[in-house]
Amino acid sequence: MPLNRSHRLFQRAKAKIPGGVNSPVRAWKGVGGTPLFIARGQGAHVFDSDGNRYIDFVGSWGPLICGHAHRQILHELAKTARNGTTFGAPTEHEVKLAEFVVRLMPSLQKIRLVSSGTEATMSAVRVARAYTGRSKIVKFDGCYHGHSDGLLVKAGSGIATLGLPDSPGVPPGFAKETLVAKYNDVISVRKLFERHGKNIAALIVEPVCGNMGVIPPDKDFLTFLRRLTRRYGTLLIFDEVITGFRIAIGGAQSIYGVTPDLTCLGKVLGGGLPLAAFGGRRQVMDLVAPEGPVYQAGTLSGNPLAVTAGLATLRLLARPGTYAALEAKGRKLEEGFARVLKKFSIRGTINRIGSMMTLFFGVERVRNADDARQCDRERFARYFHGMLRRGIYLPPAPFEAMFVSLAHTTADIDSTVAAFHDWAAQETRR
Repeated sequence: MPLNRSHRLFQRAKAKIPGGVNSPVRAWKGVGGTPLFIARGQGAHVFDSDGNRYIDFVGSWGPLICGHAHRQILHELAKTARNGTTFGAPTEHEVKLAEFVVRLMPSLQKIRLVSSGTEATMSAVRVARAYTGRSKIVKFDGCYHGHSDGLLVKAGSGIATLGLPDSPGVPPGFAKETLVAKYNDVISVRKLFERHGKNIAALIVEPVCGNMGVIPPDKDFLTFLRRLTRRYGTLLIFDEVITGFRIAIGGAQSIYGVTPDLTCLGKVLGGGLPLAAFGGRRQVMDLVAPEGPVYQAGTLSGNPLAVTAGLATLRLLARPGTYAALEAKGRKLEEGFARVLKKFSIRGTINRIGSMMTLFFGVERVRNADDARQCDRERFARYFHGMLRRGIYLPPAPFEAMFVSLAHTTADIDSTVAAFHDWAAQETRR
């Protein structure tokens, strides 16, 4: 398939934009080659600048759970845009979205809207430090919580894909306040708390990892974190920027029955526009300015267009049967891929929860970042490009999730499995 226009655009972009992209994973460093420049999307498909059509499993990295250019969401956006795009003042839709989110996630008694997941996690940590009067935080190796200084330590997919140092540009004084444990490893967490517990303000975790590939928590792991943080007076922060409204209408916390003190949301929350939020217990959130002394602000926070897209998306997701349909699509994709791996004796493992899935080549079990880093990256790169040639657009990195949307049809799933079968047959003849 021709990619002439994408090649030309990439060369132009590199002259003016660092690496030619505005977010590192888009540069395809993990797989090589020239990134596609996308011209438009419709339903479960995207079309590049050369007119090639692909079944899309990136979905803008998760937000487009209803698919591209959903008619109802676009209709609501058009109505809002006619009244103006931003005011820097409160709007009724902000209140409606806050009320709706609090109803869907009861652990969030109050929320503050922001524009990105990085803002949400950074702000949640700041509030936790103010509430506890402590300075240290615990995160997990491989979990990515945005690019703020204190959290860009042992981060996830982007760092792993590019092979960058843990936190270049982050002053040592910032990094030393971040303690790193191993995901799904109770002992590593307990040791940190035994040594530093009286100084730990918060433990932040992706309840289901999505930034070192999809990695679900072991049985009772999240329950253990909840018990331990309560024992030490530490706040538990769930980073549900990816999982919130993606794997369940109530997020991962509703699936695993664990209530955090603070939750960070994004991606699906904005329905494809820049929107995120942090929220939690009333007595913690009451510290946020102007009600309390913890300062946080944003010119475009609660942007009318983003809030409109978010409300429209959440209303669609709240319909009966939505998540059963997503689970069925995800299961069909997983089972199809598993059959192909078995048929061609390709070593690998598939991690999936709901509509999120990662295929790790060369390993048989992935429970943490160490396991994920053992995957066969060279085979993944061949798989990525082989699937792309067959009209399937996958995340261009081995440490990311595929996202299934409500727009994917049975035919889309069947075509994807058939493309994987065709690639695997060719791969095993190499």
